[in-house]
Amino acid sequence: MIPFPEPTAPAGSRTEVFLGYLDYFRESVVAKVSVLDEAELRRSRLPSGWTPLELLTHLRHVELRWIEWGFQGRDVAEPWGDRREDRWYVAPEVTRAELVAALRAQGAHTTAVVTAHDLAEIGAPGPRWDGADPASLERVLFHLVQEYARHLGHLDVVAELAGGSTGE
Repeated sequence: MIPFPEPTAPAGSRTEVFLGYLDYFRESVVAKVSVLDEAELRRSRLPSGWTPLELLTHLRHVELRWIEWGFQGRDVAEPWGDRREDRWYVAPEVTRAELVAALRAQGAHTTAVVTAHDLAEIGAPGPRWDGADPASLERVLFHLVQEYARHLGHLDVVAELAGGSTGE
């Protein structure tokens, strides 16, 4: 497990801080879903109806949408591939291992992009921005950090209801 990136820990740059938090939150999500049994992975314990595997694929697609489709301006075949009929979806045959590997691969891509660009750099124009001016890499990363932190909190609740570990 990656240790929490304490605010008092020295960091060489803001880029290092952003990547440290993203890595921490990503691996914390992986740790939470790794201890849940198969039934809990595919079961929703919340009125909103999402499952832990659906959350896992959602977070992978969030990074895809904001880094590749957004900041890089790449053509992405299925930017909303985590959704079906306006809710998160994971096909029954998709495994935890596949989703964890996809999330980590997406994270490696994010790291490669972030380390190759300045935080002030503005994203490429494209459909991700829905007609608005593209955001800077720093704003994209800030959004990703809050997305991960928020959803890790949701997953904490689900893991606790399933009898798993709680908190950090």
